[in-house]
Amino acid sequence: MARLIRWYGSEPLHLLVLIASFALTGYALVRLFAERPLGVAIWFVGAAIGHDLILLPLYSLADLSAQSVLRHRPERTPAVPWINYLRVPAFLSGVLLLVWFPLILNLSTPYQGDTRLPEDVYLRRWLATTAVLFGAAAIAFALKLRRARRAARVDEERPAPGHDAP
Repeated sequence: MARLIRWYGSEPLHLLVLIASFALTGYALVRLFAERPLGVAIWFVGAAIGHDLILLPLYSLADLSAQSVLRHRPERTPAVPWINYLRVPAFLSGVLLLVWFPLILNLSTPYQGDTRLPEDVYLRRWLATTAVLFGAAAIAFALKLRRARRAARVDEERPAPGHDAP
């Protein structure tokens, strides 16, 4: 077992899950290509081009902008890595927008017969979901910052090594 972990670099369960996910992906590709080979190929090429030429520059620019704007903090504030508290909700909100944009932006044919929902609820629900995601991230960041400040205060109150109290 130790030899496998040393050779592979992780637990055998990780390898088993990885092989199962590749098998499931292969099965899905075989099924998709059997029905619409040209449509699937166009979708993959379009997704690669759309990501590399449009989305990657956009979210890289947004990330660099957020880092440069929010980089300056007072010196006494404990250094807490904050960028992921911004990246994660932005990513999740972006994925939801990417998947549901025809409904959110009212660009699709009505689905009311299928979902029993009017077309104008999707934008409000996406905005509410985005607000909840950013709110949860802000609360998590505030708790982390509070913990870091408490730890910094405890370190300041602790006597320096070699200075014994009388």
